[in-house]
Amino acid sequence: MGEPTRTARRRTPLRSTCAQPHACPHPVRMQVLGRVPYLEGLSREQLEAIDARLVALSWAEGDPLYRAGEPAEHLFVLASGRVKVTRSTADGAQVITDLLVPGDLFGTVSTLGEPEHPETAEALTTVCALRMDAATFRAVLAEHPGVALRVLDDVAARLAAARAGAVRAAGGTVEARVAGVLLRLADRLGQDRHDGGTLLQVPLSRADLAAMSGSTPESVSRVVSRWRREGVVDAGRRWIAVVDRDRLAALAG
Repeated sequence: MGEPTRTARRRTPLRSTCAQPHACPHPVRMQVLGRVPYLEGLSREQLEAIDARLVALSWAEGDPLYRAGEPAEHLFVLASGRVKVTRSTADGAQVITDLLVPGDLFGTVSTLGEPEHPETAEALTTVCALRMDAATFRAVLAEHPGVALRVLDDVAARLAAARAGAVRAAGGTVEARVAGVLLRLADRLGQDRHDGGTLLQVPLSRADLAAMSGSTPESVSRVVSRWRREGVVDAGRRWIAVVDRDRLAALAG
């Protein structure tokens, strides 16, 4: 038989890299849970008890972990890979609202006031994540009041960040908005390069950068091409690097 199509492959979690479904290595799971801000301060034994209730799953690049409008039944802790979170605008465009790295907790459950997922989470690379159902999440909150308080603080912070992001997207030049996006990505996902620059080895397209900056792919391409000529950034297929951070900061205002 020939190689299955990409569409067919996406129906089944990918059995490779850090874990197979239900088989993520225990040291990886514990390391990742220890990085979740909600669970800060919990003992090894407490993390072990939480870990015993979680399910490990893996997805291939391009697979949705969940889609907007689906019932909000699970939270996820990213164990490896990168995930982008998108939301549809009123005119049907897709806007990236977040890029996730290992240790991030994402998704939602009705306990947090969301009966349905308001956004879509898609694997940017091969992804392994630990899944927690609503009943487990409620049990963790009941057993650990400190975790419950951090969840409340985080929900409030996310709402404030969403409002601030909407204000940023509504104003400023294309250059300023793209510069701001690259700086935020560099702080969150960047890796140091030998030339002093910061590498963003994340498969983001010009369309993705456009969505994050409230612009168009054509405008972003023109801006990035000019910055490459001027030595502000470097870029290739599926990667971009910040070379002159000071210049970007000045452009971002």
